[in-house]
Amino acid sequence: MIRLPVVLPQSFLPPRLLSCHWGWLAIALASLWSLSSLPVNTGSSVVAQTAPSSPMTVRSDIQEANSQTGVVTARGNVQVYYPARNLQATAAQAQYFSQERRLVLSGNVYVLQDGNSMRAETMTYLVDEGRFVANPEANQQVESIYLVEESQNPAGPSPTGPNPLPGETLPDLPPLGS
Repeated sequence: MIRLPVVLPQSFLPPRLLSCHWGWLAIALASLWSLSSLPVNTGSSVVAQTAPSSPMTVRSDIQEANSQTGVVTARGNVQVYYPARNLQATAAQAQYFSQERRLVLSGNVYVLQDGNSMRAETMTYLVDEGRFVANPEANQQVESIYLVEESQNPAGPSPTGPNPLPGETLPDLPPLGS
């Protein structure tokens, strides 16, 4: 029998969760998230070792964890904070599939990462790839806002205009306003 230590950071457990019968849920959530980073012990030696885990905090009105499937579901005013990837998100629902390391957000999803943002109806975050797949609501579009750094020498025509190749001439442009 393998005993798994469960360490719950204080910020993960809101006071109302500690004081009510939902305490088992917090333990289940922490266990599920920590299982993916633990080495597998066959009795004699460690078979696989993965990188150290980093916490992903999920806050919501209701959370459920299924130890059989490894799926954690959060519903109602969902807030996700994943500092290792500088990621913050809000949604109506979130499901974390621990075996696939996939986070599926749905319902008015807003994600902010490194100053870039994205809005969609549903969004899947593939943790190992650091990749988002976003889908809009029917007859709508996904909206993304990306920070684009300007270079020291901004692109565009030089003050004297473009230089044609030898033997080439550039067409005359019509005057402004015509």
